Amino acid sequence: MSTTFLRTPLASVLGGRTATALAKGLGLATAEDLLRHYPRRYVERGDLTDLSTLREGERVTVLAEISEVTIRPMRQRRGTILEALVTDGLDSMSVTFFNQRWREREFRAGRRGLFAGQVSSFRGQRQLAHPECMLFPDGVTDDPEAVAAFAGALIPIYPAAGSVTTWQVQSSVGILLDQLPDLADPVTAEILDARGLCGLSDALRLVHRPSSRADVARAHHRLRLEEAFTLQVVLALRRAEVRSLPATRRAPAHTPLLAAFDARLPFELTEGQRDVGAQIVDDLARDHPMHRLLQGDVGSGKTVVALPAMLRVVDAGGQAALLAPTEVLAAQHHRSITGLLGPLAGRGQLGAGDEATQVTLLTGSLRTAQRRQALLDIVSGDAGIIVGTHALIQERVDFNDLALVVVDEQHRFGVEQRAALSAKSRDGSRPHVLVMTATPIPRTVAMTVFGDVDVSTLSELPAGRGAIATHVVAAHENPRHLTRVWERVREEVGQGHRVFVVCPRIGDDGAASPDEDLGEPMEIDVDAAGSGDAGIQPAPMAGVVPLAARLADNELAGLRVGILHGRMPAEEKEVAMRRFSEDEAPGSLDVLVATTVIEVGVDVPRATTMVIMDADRFGISQLHQLRGRVGRGSLPGLCLLVTSAETGSPARQRLDAVASTTDGFALSALDLELRREGDVLGSVQSGSRSSLRLLEVARDEDVIVDARTAAAAVVAEDPDLAGHPALADVVASLREDEHAEFLEKA
Repeated sequence: MSTTFLRTPLASVLGGRTATALAKGLGLATAEDLLRHYPRRYVERGDLTDLSTLREGERVTVLAEISEVTIRPMRQRRGTILEALVTDGLDSMSVTFFNQRWREREFRAGRRGLFAGQVSSFRGQRQLAHPECMLFPDGVTDDPEAVAAFAGALIPIYPAAGSVTTWQVQSSVGILLDQLPDLADPVTAEILDARGLCGLSDALRLVHRPSSRADVARAHHRLRLEEAFTLQVVLALRRAEVRSLPATRRAPAHTPLLAAFDARLPFELTEGQRDVGAQIVDDLARDHPMHRLLQGDVGSGKTVVALPAMLRVVDAGGQAALLAPTEVLAAQHHRSITGLLGPLAGRGQLGAGDEATQVTLLTGSLRTAQRRQALLDIVSGDAGIIVGTHALIQERVDFNDLALVVVDEQHRFGVEQRAALSAKSRDGSRPHVLVMTATPIPRTVAMTVFGDVDVSTLSELPAGRGAIATHVVAAHENPRHLTRVWERVREEVGQGHRVFVVCPRIGDDGAASPDEDLGEPMEIDVDAAGSGDAGIQPAPMAGVVPLAARLADNELAGLRVGILHGRMPAEEKEVAMRRFSEDEAPGSLDVLVATTVIEVGVDVPRATTMVIMDADRFGISQLHQLRGRVGRGSLPGLCLLVTSAETGSPARQRLDAVASTTDGFALSALDLELRREGDVLGSVQSGSRSSLRLLEVARDEDVIVDARTAAAAVVAEDPDLAGHPALADVVASLREDEHAEFLEKA
């Protein structure tokens, strides 16, 4: 069976001009690239495209019938315009060509064909100007290849580019299929036979040249299993490699610091917190590194689970580092941990016991003297717990004995950043790693994206938490609604509560800027905010600086209004959070107008209300994260989603979904359906660059589960894949790919 055909450069098969067009337009370079460029959909020769669904600005390929053809002279210059009216039987649009009168010979009423171009409008009517087109033969023709190309019942429609049409892709694929040998299959014969699936060569023929919808379904099922299986083999190998790495066991016989902490903890842990804590204790006692993902809904108490693990490694003579994505969150963690530990965090201070440790904060904004002392405490081992931002990763930061790395909101850190911190352990021993996320992950994503780690889930909230009510405020429908929002803010402040107001931009320069503190652009859905019509710009987004000034002078005059955003100096951010969260702080704030810098980790028990301006600009998961900043004490919470999105629009439906439930796992599943799974082999967080072609994580859970079982069995029997050369070749390609880099470093 051939193992080299798929690597063949397209230029050697199709010719230089075609290969160049496919490379530039679609990024296809080899035979496998083209054969894996599957049709987006299939149309039957009798099924015309529903023209009423086309939107201006879309690049489309439509199957339509010519109903009328006219030729007229241009008004302003010499030449002619040929205009064909094409129809689906109910609706119509024009197809226009300039100075191509020769097309009159082939454009005849009743003839059908494919037309590809960008939808525009002229004098109120939709049109395709100068589209690429291919007309179907109508009876006798001198072009037997054209007849053969469209002789089948199903016509594949391929993802195309402006310079490459779907029928050009089809023609190129046909050349490869005519030469296709019996390909070596990465999926074993045993797996295929047990499931009644066809081989790779047959699957490629069926997906590109189906004679029926059943052929398409058969090909898709087999190719989805292949995608899931090869990915799960990579993850199974990664799990085996992690188990082979050396790590120091952190299982102290005596835990005086942990025991003292347990004695002073002012609340009972939930059953789920105790169970996850026991799992982590077992991991720390092993001689290979823990690699565990701790996920839990907002407010589920992940930090209270992570802290005992940190204290355990300190009792064992090691150090624990907590990596946070923002300085605001790092400072919050530092305050929270020192508050929970009390005198146990005051090593060397009067009143601290022998079991006490030191909790050190390291961020990029520390003054020189503070930073020098922090670095000294870390390298000497005086600091048992170190909380910091990206500053922890810098080369000049040396640990005495880094035993445990806790990464908060792990999706906000790149592969290299996490790997750099893990590499700071000594003597070649790897630290144990616990990554935490408050963005709940559906089971299929956990198996696919995080298949190389152990996953723990906190599904219950601590007792005593207030319920959160969420309402959508359609301010554009009735100005009184927005007036009532600010009245409600006054009422909450009047009861001694705190209020967040969140804006999608800073607004001090008129730009829709991301928060630099986050280390990545914030999740703004601009398209969802306004009309789907091209050329109609959505209304300007609310900005922190101008809105805070307006509220202080008008709607909230007399209240203490402050601001917080990523461009503020670190000291100003710290002061703003302290004034907002602490009653006794000088100049305490009633209302904090902020960007998404407060999205994760910020814990202000007296904050009961959040107003999110332009809420339709944010995604589901981000709205849920933001909402989690209120209702963290015993007081009930209120979240008001202010929007101008029209009723029934996709953006409004998302907001209604967020308002209907506080179940982060249910919202996460919905978010996955809307945004797809992202690049499961890399760090891309949205679905536009997914390395999966046919497999959909939200839909194909049964395929993923089946593939995971099969992959585990293959790797257990043949860990080097020596008996599976085709599979080994695919796995090697995946692991070499830049999008798979996290599998080598995470």
